[in-house]
Amino acid sequence: MSDERRVKRLNTKKKFVADGVFNAELNAFLSRALAQEGYAGIEVRANSVSTEIRIYVANDKDLLDKGARRVREIQSLIKKRYGFNDEDNKIELTIRPTQMDRELCSAANVEILKFKLLNGTPARQAVNNVMNSVMRRNAIGCTIIVSGKVRGQRAKAQKYTAGYLISTGQPKHEFVDTAVRHVLMRQGVLGLRVSIMASLERKVGMRTIVMPDHVVIHDPKDDNVNIVPRVDVAQARTQQ
Repeated sequence: MSDERRVKRLNTKKKFVADGVFNAELNAFLSRALAQEGYAGIEVRANSVSTEIRIYVANDKDLLDKGARRVREIQSLIKKRYGFNDEDNKIELTIRPTQMDRELCSAANVEILKFKLLNGTPARQAVNNVMNSVMRRNAIGCTIIVSGKVRGQRAKAQKYTAGYLISTGQPKHEFVDTAVRHVLMRQGVLGLRVSIMASLERKVGMRTIVMPDHVVIHDPKDDNVNIVPRVDVAQARTQQ
């Protein structure tokens, strides 16, 4: 046997499970650590040399300007937890803005709703404030669900809807942005779900995705009223 260090190959099924557990643990940790900054998800890109973790945050500028130390602390914790090093298994942490407008980001809005409820704002008033701010940004539709012991000892679910929002098919995954949070209230745990449909057209990379039932009616072209009929041209066509 050679003295070279052999790389242990992981079973394909176990690799997918390990990647899923890594993403779930990282998502749960960052959702608590970056709750006030409007955490909106992660994207992990790994190669043989390094692993890049892209963190999408609504308040990215504030985090980069005032919270640079917190970013370094989070990177250090991830490095120690998962055994990354600076030699052959580097980790790169980048903070990026959300892929849509901050006012139309469901993660940022559900965090705003969460802190309103923790500060004692009534559920209906807090939901209406968040929903009105979303619809003022020309969103197509918005749905907010609050479930749990909202009032009294009886648990129930309240659903608030404004505008037009699809709920089935592949366009649901492409156009509807959904975020879920849990609020630890005194009477129990409240579940919050915010779904926002920002527009009927969405640009992904170099292509533009359009809703299948979206119809664009163009303005009619202006007729040229200065056209003068010519008899000689008409006679030449008839002779041919």
